[in-house]
Amino acid sequence: MAGPVRQPIDIPSLERYIERSVPAISRPISLKQFGFGQSNPTYQLTDSKNDKFVLRKKPPGKLVSKTAHKVEREYRILNALQNTNVPVPRVYGLCEDDSVIGSPFYIMEFLDGRIVTEPHFPEVSAEHRTEMWHDAVRTLAKLHRLDPKKIGLETYGKPSGFYGRQIKTFTTLGEAQSKVRDIETGDAVGNVPRMQELVMFFSDRKSQPRDRGTPIHGDYKIDNLVYHKTEPRVIGILDWEMSTIGHPLSDLSNLVAPWTYTVFSTERRNSCPAFAPSATTPGLPTRDQVIQWYAEVAGWNPAAELAWGTAFAMFRDSIIFQGIASRYAVRQASSQEAKKVGEEMLPCSEICWELAQRAKDGGEARPKL
Repeated sequence: MAGPVRQPIDIPSLERYIERSVPAISRPISLKQFGFGQSNPTYQLTDSKNDKFVLRKKPPGKLVSKTAHKVEREYRILNALQNTNVPVPRVYGLCEDDSVIGSPFYIMEFLDGRIVTEPHFPEVSAEHRTEMWHDAVRTLAKLHRLDPKKIGLETYGKPSGFYGRQIKTFTTLGEAQSKVRDIETGDAVGNVPRMQELVMFFSDRKSQPRDRGTPIHGDYKIDNLVYHKTEPRVIGILDWEMSTIGHPLSDLSNLVAPWTYTVFSTERRNSCPAFAPSATTPGLPTRDQVIQWYAEVAGWNPAAELAWGTAFAMFRDSIIFQGIASRYAVRQASSQEAKKVGEEMLPCSEICWELAQRAKDGGEARPKL
């Protein structure tokens, strides 16, 4: 999955840092760049012993958002989770000195496993498909059971008011991103449709879920997990840029997004026919089964608050897609698929609006297939 370097790094300068700070890596080194990672450029680092590591850095140049690309936060939570029952890669060091390779970065273990980009796991047996989903849910619930204070994350975020802060953050991001202009065409990225109405709905505290303060990943989904090469179990969680202390409903709503998208259409980029209500994919659990698995390990049942949480997840995704579009506009996006991904802002906002109306009426989404 690693190929040519699209965003060059000063290798001699990096090697000098490694010699001083990361004795586990033997020089000289070589670099390849991963194709995934919409936000922070991610590289495979191979040393003279042919051992592999991963380097993750902030993008070069002036950043569109001051709150995004927080590789320092990724490093902090990965370091805090090292001795827990939540599987994460080992970390080797954080460098916040821009003079080394141009922006802050950290180095972590390369997990030699499987990253699956399609959440219906098309190339595994029915038995493994069930267990791979089950372990994804179980792993998330284990994360949410952790006490932030016991792992040194008591100052990583506030235990209450999570959704209020999220609304403020994503509103600010949306406003900034909408004004970014394409460096070739001059066209602005533009606003997420119905932005004001959506912000008003989500800001109503009477409808917001009750506060729960746990460590959350912030973008928990199947393609941010690394599975064992042959066994149906998670060996690591990647991409912790959006992690904080927050409401666990946020992660769970994100995880069940394949069902959310596919209820409305099986043709959009983020939809998958395997998750359609009429589909019969052997071994693929239902959305209700996923919620039940989660409740069994997490110690609380999210069913009553999931309609609101799912609607907010689509609002957040709309802003994230807008952010990818804005990074593409200034040619700062890391992924080769950035342009197409950014175009998902519009259909995602349409789904968000429909879900918000149904949550307001106290109901779940109904299939439109």
